[in-house]
Amino acid sequence: MSTIVTFLRACLFALIAFSPALSWAADDDASQQTAEAPAKLNAAVELPKMQKVLDKIKQQVSGETNDSKLSALNEMAQELSGDADTLVQAITPQRAQLQAQLDVLGPPPKPESGVKETSEVTSKRKNLQNQKAKIDDQISQAEAIKSGATNLSTQIVSLRRDALKTQLALNAGSIFGPRFWSPLYNSQSNDNEKVKGFLDELADTAVLAWQPDWRMGTVVWIVLAGLVATFGRRYMEEFLAWVGIHRLPEGRLRRSFLAAAIALTTLAAVVLAFNFLNLAFTRHPDVTDDVRAFADKLVGLSIFCGLIAGLGRAFLSTRRPSWRLPTISNEVALALKPFPPLMAGLVFVFQALENLNSSANTSVATTVMANGITALLIGAAALSISFRTNRVRRKLALEGAQPEAKSTLVGLIQMAITLTGVAIMVALVIGYVTLARFLSYELVWAGIVCGSFYILSHLVADASESLFSTSNATGKGIQRSLNIDERHLSQVAALLGALGKTVLVLIAAIALLNGTFSSATPIELVQKAIEFWGGKGLESLNIVPAHVLNALLCLIVGIYVLRSARRWLDQDFLPKTTMDTGMRVSLITLFSNLGYVLVILLALSVMGLQWNKLAWIVSALSVGIGFGLQEIVKNFISGLILLTERPVKVGDLVSISGIEGDIRRINVRATEIQLGDKSTVIVPNSQFISQNVRNATMGNAQGVATITLTFPLDIDPVKVRQLLLDVYVDNERILDTPEPSVTFKDLTPAGIVLSVTGNVTSPRQVSGAKSDLLFDILTRLRKEGIVLSTPQTMIVEQRNGQKVVVQDGEA
Repeated sequence: MSTIVTFLRACLFALIAFSPALSWAADDDASQQTAEAPAKLNAAVELPKMQKVLDKIKQQVSGETNDSKLSALNEMAQELSGDADTLVQAITPQRAQLQAQLDVLGPPPKPESGVKETSEVTSKRKNLQNQKAKIDDQISQAEAIKSGATNLSTQIVSLRRDALKTQLALNAGSIFGPRFWSPLYNSQSNDNEKVKGFLDELADTAVLAWQPDWRMGTVVWIVLAGLVATFGRRYMEEFLAWVGIHRLPEGRLRRSFLAAAIALTTLAAVVLAFNFLNLAFTRHPDVTDDVRAFADKLVGLSIFCGLIAGLGRAFLSTRRPSWRLPTISNEVALALKPFPPLMAGLVFVFQALENLNSSANTSVATTVMANGITALLIGAAALSISFRTNRVRRKLALEGAQPEAKSTLVGLIQMAITLTGVAIMVALVIGYVTLARFLSYELVWAGIVCGSFYILSHLVADASESLFSTSNATGKGIQRSLNIDERHLSQVAALLGALGKTVLVLIAAIALLNGTFSSATPIELVQKAIEFWGGKGLESLNIVPAHVLNALLCLIVGIYVLRSARRWLDQDFLPKTTMDTGMRVSLITLFSNLGYVLVILLALSVMGLQWNKLAWIVSALSVGIGFGLQEIVKNFISGLILLTERPVKVGDLVSISGIEGDIRRINVRATEIQLGDKSTVIVPNSQFISQNVRNATMGNAQGVATITLTFPLDIDPVKVRQLLLDVYVDNERILDTPEPSVTFKDLTPAGIVLSVTGNVTSPRQVSGAKSDLLFDILTRLRKEGIVLSTPQTMIVEQRNGQKVVVQDGEA
């Protein structure tokens, strides 16, 4: 036994004695290999360089919007990721070698074991551990750089994909070129793997929803979605139609209510169905966040698709042609019936495809191809709508049927649809896919906004008119409760209808200004409208092409609204008031002048012009006013005074500077006066303020018809006086109050001068009344044998060298 123990101790001593030599040999081999690796790729040198490149790419990406530069930065990020991976692969064997050496040395002996190792072994183990820790740190840094470069590349691709929606001048290749279809045969792209991976996530979501514990709920939600989309929509629409027929008063309100009901029921059915499907497949807690986000985007997209289908069904109303709101023939409506659901389906499919590309993080080329196909199909659908409508109308004309009367606005809309479709096709052919995609979705968005505005504006106007109409129970109740005149009720109805249309125009304008599918709810549109009109758009002077386009659109909408409001005041509201014609014209003119000023200022603010930076404009205008514009400004201010103080108004008979006529128009600079021969004199407004003006019709003045006649001295004054009074009393134009009168004016050598006076209702009737009176007076005087005094003329003749005065009539 003692012999065996002695042998084991000898072996252990020999192992301890030879282990430093073995370690040193291993250290020499490892040092030689470690020395060879840095010669190929020195991690200590390369890692700081890679980190600087990564930081530089991040800085450039943060403020870059150009697609070509973003593409170059993406290539740099991908190259950096590859270099970092190469470095990791290069230094990983070194770590493995160091770990093998440490395994040979083993862990340090425990103190209680009684075994001691030499200082050389301890120093070598510590050196190897330090080298291994350093390499581990380098591998961690390289992995972090690789991960950062990969994430940065993903972000750049996402930025490029988002920038495609705004970079309209980017040429991505014609749809007939190989560049456009390159994602289909490009083997270097990993889009197929990305899409397949995301589709696998969707498949896993369906599997989770079909698990035994969740299967029944999934079936219930799917069945509910199908029932809501079919029977629910139909029966809800029938119910609202019954309400419109049996509960609403007769009139236009029924048609507008039914159109709105059709659009809303279709929208509600589509949105509810998609929400039920979302609950059916994504309610499981193990569903990934990417799938939930994708499903939520589809639910939001269903709002717009439901609006497209609902508005199309409401406009065409093929089931109830007599209730159709716009003037469209039944043949045209039936021809256009397939297009609303087709357009809704195209928008849903390709918007879902865009969301899929975004969720799967596919390449920009794949996104461009999807956008091009989307624009191609939407543009083709737009052209098909226009061509099919024209073909049906031509067919009706050839058959002898009378097509519907197409207004100018309808013709402009159809022309805009056609031109937009042609522009989409041309943009796709020459390679501007982003522009084509923008035009296609702007066309759809403009259709949604304008269609909603058309139906809601009719609904608001008809509801206001029906609510305050005295032929309905509500109007009668309001009239009895407030004890007001029917005319006032009609004024309130007109005001409410105009106010509602104004709000709708505001929301529609903001919706169009904010672009395609930018606001999902009317509440957000109203909030943006309040912020916009509240002045937040006036904070900085930042004139860019997009702002100029918005300003032009705002100017067009503002002028349209202003003209509509002026027409509404002139034709609907003011005629129902007690204002006279002149007051109405003056009020409309003042409203128009102020409205145009506000519209122009609003357009400047939308363009980005700051009010606090207009000092130089005001200074320039001050100099101009001081030199050359003072007359224009004086006439402009005088025109405002004429419209507000109203010393003269449209329709007055005035006399100024020897000019007498009727005022036909008070403009900003001058006033138009129409003379008796229908010619027009333009008088500057300042003359009405600085000169004496005779207003013959101011204050409802009456006209005075005065005739002065001279009779011989031998007439019977009483008889003549009664004759003249009888002529005035018998004339229908002469007023009874005040009564006509005959005045003894003068007694001259020529005879007795009598003046006959009578009043007429207006100064404009004086000339005609005097003509009729003179005809009647002369006829009666001749009948009674009374003659007028003959004027006496004195002639001075030279007879026998003397001047002799001879009366007229003497020999």
